[in-house]
Amino acid sequence: MPGTPVMSPSSPAPRATGRAPSALTAYSLPLHALRILGSCGISLVIWFSAGRAIRSVLMWTGTELAHGDSRQARLVVTMLIFTLVVLNELVVMIGMLHSVRGALREIQVRRAGDEADESLFGALNRATLVFATIYMAWGFHTEDAREFDSLDFMRNVDQDMKGAFAGIQGEAGTALTALDVRLSLAIAVVAYALKTLFGWLHANDKVKGSGLFATFFELAFAFYSINALFAFTSARSDWISQRAVVTTFNGWVEQMGQALPWWGTFTEWLGEVWPHVVDALVIPLTWLTVAALVYGAFAEDTRAVVRGTRLDAVADRVEQTHSLTRSTMTRATTGFQERWVPPANAFRLAARGGAALFGMFCLCYVAVHVGGEYADRGAKSLIGIEQPYFWLVIGPPVDFARDLVVGVLTVCLLAATFDIAATRSREAGETVTA
Repeated sequence: MPGTPVMSPSSPAPRATGRAPSALTAYSLPLHALRILGSCGISLVIWFSAGRAIRSVLMWTGTELAHGDSRQARLVVTMLIFTLVVLNELVVMIGMLHSVRGALREIQVRRAGDEADESLFGALNRATLVFATIYMAWGFHTEDAREFDSLDFMRNVDQDMKGAFAGIQGEAGTALTALDVRLSLAIAVVAYALKTLFGWLHANDKVKGSGLFATFFELAFAFYSINALFAFTSARSDWISQRAVVTTFNGWVEQMGQALPWWGTFTEWLGEVWPHVVDALVIPLTWLTVAALVYGAFAEDTRAVVRGTRLDAVADRVEQTHSLTRSTMTRATTGFQERWVPPANAFRLAARGGAALFGMFCLCYVAVHVGGEYADRGAKSLIGIEQPYFWLVIGPPVDFARDLVVGVLTVCLLAATFDIAATRSREAGETVTA
């Protein structure tokens, strides 16, 4: 997919036509985020609430259609509905980020200098395709799938319990995994062809809105492929575990653990620390990538990561190699690029505001999400009603309130971080525009 680079690699960006009204520092990030919240809080609440309403309708519809006669045909439609669930998440996030655009000083300076200001539809058409790649690469869709399966299980558990006494296998919680492998593969091939077509139309600006269609078929291709792969690996898991290669590799790992006493301790420590590193550093940068993309900065341009560093010369040499070599390297590093290049770009963006901005951003991001969990626990403890099934009624509103506060504050924090970094870059003579 084509990136949206920030600056020309050959010449520095022209000096900005204007400056922010007042200096923004890394330590003013929390206050700046709250200032954005005060200016755009209503629109953020509307976007979030509308997104959750649409999500609930799609979830209910999908779990309702998943069971009944002609189940394979129903499961095809169910998977399409789940694709819309994920697409809805992407659209709502981009819409929330775009809704606070007018409160950013960087955007105000652009407008004062008659620079291009993208519409919401333009941002959706441009950003959703890259956002979908990031969303899938980091597995954010697994939470959507988990919620979908949980709702499907809760709505059908009674029928499954009745059927169990009659010797009938239950269907609860299988709406996303019970589709026939052959049917999944056939639809995945069609989705791949369509996403390639609309991707080409989007890259060449042939059809208005082609980016959104390319995103939908990109997600459909991924989900139908995942379903087929899940069925295939489930059927072959026992066979694979008994193969000589797998057995030999497991033996090597065991021998390494015996030869190096510290190896087991190191891997255990790494397994405990690494998830926290991802949650505290990588995930915030990933979401900052999305914000930068919406506001017109780079997203996944690999060259932008190394631009201005010693690796820039290496990239020049790579681009001078044979086309077959370049294409092979591209295919070999696709997974790495989708997962790590966007956060690396976001890190470079945050670094323009200084190390303090990067640290403050990650600290505030973690504080918002951890604070949301503690607030949720405190609210539920304060309510403290132990009546049977009471939380089936009161739980969803409490969860919605928590997600609303956390989601709105996160968007304001992302926008404020981009605003400070972009303002500092503009003051240094570098524009961060699309």
